[in-house]
Amino acid sequence: MGARYVRPSGIDSVFNGAIGWLTKIGLPFAGSRVLSVRGRSSGEWRSTPVNPLRVGGDRYLVSPRGHTQWVRNIRVSGEGRLASGRRTEQFHAVEVADQEKPPILRAYLRAWAWEVGRFFENVDASASDERLLEIAPDFPVFRIVTIKE
Repeated sequence: MGARYVRPSGIDSVFNGAIGWLTKIGLPFAGSRVLSVRGRSSGEWRSTPVNPLRVGGDRYLVSPRGHTQWVRNIRVSGEGRLASGRRTEQFHAVEVADQEKPPILRAYLRAWAWEVGRFFENVDASASDERLLEIAPDFPVFRIVTIKE
């Protein structure tokens, strides 16, 4: 059994394109950012819209589609950029262990289920810690550590 990955449909690509464009021009949709990560083979920057999440004093990126290309790239590079309009933030990405994910996944579902809940297949913010631990391997999570200039 391979790592879970939900490929975007045609409508998802249109939606992501629109959200990415709005965020790039400085009109982020509900706090979205454009994530840029160097490709693990090409070294070229690849971009996609994401929904950063704050839990406690830390910020996180959650991949609701599973082990996507941006996840694979960030695992190799260990860093990326988050942008909204002219503002760009460089960061290191620290992958979160599965056993630490339940409160982050729960907060992510509280904040973003209206947009990404369908990727969690009958799991919502009211799920038990045990159920969230069960699904944790399918949902990569990275802590954002800002690089100070």
